[in-house]
Parts: sequence; structure tokens; C-alpha cells
Amino acid sequence: MEGQPIAGTTKICGIIGDPIEHTMSPVMHNAAFRHLGLDCVYLPFRVGKEAVGRAIEGVKALNIRGLNVTIPHKTAVIPYLDELDPMAERMGAVNTIVNDNGILTGYNTDAAGFLRALQENKIEPRGANIVVLGAGGASRGISFLLAENGADLTILNRSRERAEDLASQVSTATKTDVKALVLDEENLSLALEGANVLVNTTRVGMVPDVNQTPVPSGRLRPDMAVFDIVYNPVKTRLLADAEAVGAQTIGGLEMLVWQGALAFTLWTGQAAPVDLMRKVALKALGHED
Repeated sequence: MEGQPIAGTTKICGIIGDPIEHTMSPVMHNAAFRHLGLDCVYLPFRVGKEAVGRAIEGVKALNIRGLNVTIPHKTAVIPYLDELDPMAERMGAVNTIVNDNGILTGYNTDAAGFLRALQENKIEPRGANIVVLGAGGASRGISFLLAENGADLTILNRSRERAEDLASQVSTATKTDVKALVLDEENLSLALEGANVLVNTTRVGMVPDVNQTPVPSGRLRPDMAVFDIVYNPVKTRLLADAEAVGAQTIGGLEMLVWQGALAFTLWTGQAAPVDLMRKVALKALGHED
């Protein structure tokens, strides 16, 4: 890799998932390592479900410094780790692993990255009426974090059972009252009437289905903030519609960059060059700024 010679001293970090070809993480982290002159390299590893345990054993055997974990392994890796950060344990999901002399600790920087992106846009969850669309893995971490930080939370999902199950788990763990509704037109309209913040954690609007949106534009208001965690495209139809009505918008790239920056610090002990990581990710997605 130009500008970053690999030697016997080079520390290895990486990411496991399946599929893995779409990941922006190598672009961001390798640019950050080069920028700070760190003797590190970041590699993607495609790991199938049947090989998760062997892959984590390999982290120790090969003395890999750290890993990011993406779909579908964020829960599956947990039994193979030695320790869990309290946040990751409560959420039941790990997206970052740190190897300290053979002791593997799991963290969740997804949720913390989401919160950091909110705060960078001057949005505080405490006391806010927040609607979360989706009840999958991404929603889980975000919902726990929002509830822990004092949000009045409503989860909408196409499956009532999944919405109620997640809401119940979050309510119990955070001692809050999280509401759950089926994601249909009537409930969406009702939930959004008093919402300060809308968070889309579903894949609706992701490449290649860029003309789709989980929320009709008529339900959006200028006095709300809209956070779409989809980052490809950088501006989803939901965000474009929200901009058109004058709402504040936050794209998924911000969460991606901040979760990466927090993982970078866990591995290196140094502050990540966030602006650079954002710039190179945007370029990789076909945007220069």
C-alpha cells in the first residue's frame, strides 16, 4: 500500500462480515493510519456464519490488534470473547473487538457513534420525542442508547412482535416506557405528529432502491430532525424530502464515521482524524465533499 509499508512490526486491524465487499471501513481507517504515521493496516475479511468462532480464535492466534464486526455477526461473536463493555453487554451486540495481549473485549461503538452524530448536530435525546423505524440489529443499539439518554421513544416495525419484543427489552433494561407500534400509515402518522426526531434504521432507500422512502413526504415537518442511518446513497430520498420541507437532516455517513473514529481510538489510544475519515468515505461513495 503506497505510503504505508507493511513490515514485521505492523499491527493488523480489520472487519469481519458477510457480505463485506461494500464496506467503507478500510478506506477510512487506512487513511487515518497513514495520516498519523501509525504502523497499522486495516483489512476486510469475509467470514461466513459457520466460521465465526474460528475467525475469533484466529484473532488471538495471529495477534490481530482489533476488529470491527458487521452484519450478520454482531451477536454471534459474543460467546467467543473474554470480556464485554457494559454497553455492549446490555445491547447484546458487538461491533468492535480489542485484543489486549490475548484478552478480547467487545464494544459497541455503533450506538455511541450515533449519539455523537446527534450531538455534533446539536440534538440532545433527553426529553425529546423520538420515533425509530425498524426493530433490527441497528435499531437495537440506537434504541437502548436513546432510552438510556432520556428520550421518549416509540419504535415502529412491520412486525408487531419484533417491535414489542425490542421495546420490552429496552424498557426493562433502561427502566423507561418505550412504546411499540406496527409500522403502517395510520400509526406512522400518529407517531410523527408530536415527534422531534425521526430515525430510520431500516434499509429502505438504500442502493439500488434509491427512489424508495419509509415515510411519505407529507408526514415530514420543518420543526423536526430526520436521521437516516443509510449511507449509500449519501442523501437518501427520505433526507431529500426532509430537506425540501425545511427539516434538519443527518445522513448515515455521520454515524459510520463516528463509530469508526471511536473504534480507532480504542485500538490506537489516539484521537481519530474525523474530518479526513469523512472526506475519504465521501470520495469512495462518489462525492468529493
